[in-house]
Amino acid sequence: MSTESRVTVAKTHKLYLNGAFPRSESGRSYPVRDTGGRLLAHAALASRKDVRDAVAAARGALPRWSGATAYNRGQVLYRVAEVLEGRREQAADEVVAAEGVSRREATAVVDATIDRWVWYAGWTDKVATVLGSVNPVAGPYECTSTPVPTGVVGVLAPQGSSLLGLTSVLAPVLAVGATAVVVASQERPLPAVVLGEVLATSDVPAGVANLLTGRTAELAPWLASHAEVAALDLVGAPGDTAVDLERAAADSVMRVLPRPTAEPDFTEPPGIGRLRAYCEITTVWHPVGT
Repeated sequence: MSTESRVTVAKTHKLYLNGAFPRSESGRSYPVRDTGGRLLAHAALASRKDVRDAVAAARGALPRWSGATAYNRGQVLYRVAEVLEGRREQAADEVVAAEGVSRREATAVVDATIDRWVWYAGWTDKVATVLGSVNPVAGPYECTSTPVPTGVVGVLAPQGSSLLGLTSVLAPVLAVGATAVVVASQERPLPAVVLGEVLATSDVPAGVANLLTGRTAELAPWLASHAEVAALDLVGAPGDTAVDLERAAADSVMRVLPRPTAEPDFTEPPGIGRLRAYCEITTVWHPVGT
């Protein structure tokens, strides 16, 4: 059969939830177009129940992931970088289509994304040293403070930086031992789809990272009001909903990273702010000399 007679088959991508790729329970999908308006594919349009299923998966995976050694978590995150390196060309194709940048710029974005995974892999066994402490006390006690993962983190991914930005907000969650439910960029979801396929083949345990595609404004309130979500990153929240999402999160005393006035420049060094944000500090007093 000649190539001219073939019919173009546009893919309908699924969610990445609990280590599998289910359709949205609603059965809905939406068209994804490049910056020129050309149809690229269809993406699953996640629903409220998909959010609840994703949070349940993340909560179920939390004990095993938070209980893994820091060395093991570092190995897993490094494996993500390795697998993404093997799919570098496909990831660059998706970034070109999603963000309308040149091939050269997209390749630089993918390279920076791979480097970002390696960077956070290196932090897994250093977080306790940097954020923990041995505290001076007056009395026959040893007092130590240790960071522990906060729990399930809801992330509204950046709307513009569809791969590097997504990685920059997801990787720190996983590095400290927390688990994540991420709502991908609404208009640019396909790089997140590729990342989901990478995560599925990178030794990341099922449920540790869950990627939903769909309307951010529709899904965010259910994530912000879910009692099992311990922290919420509003970096990709629609501007007119951020205050309402903070109010919804306050009902369950959820930690919130506020929506910035403008999307951060994710090519800049990330610092440890997001690592710190997903840790709680536990302090232990132990008697000595008795």
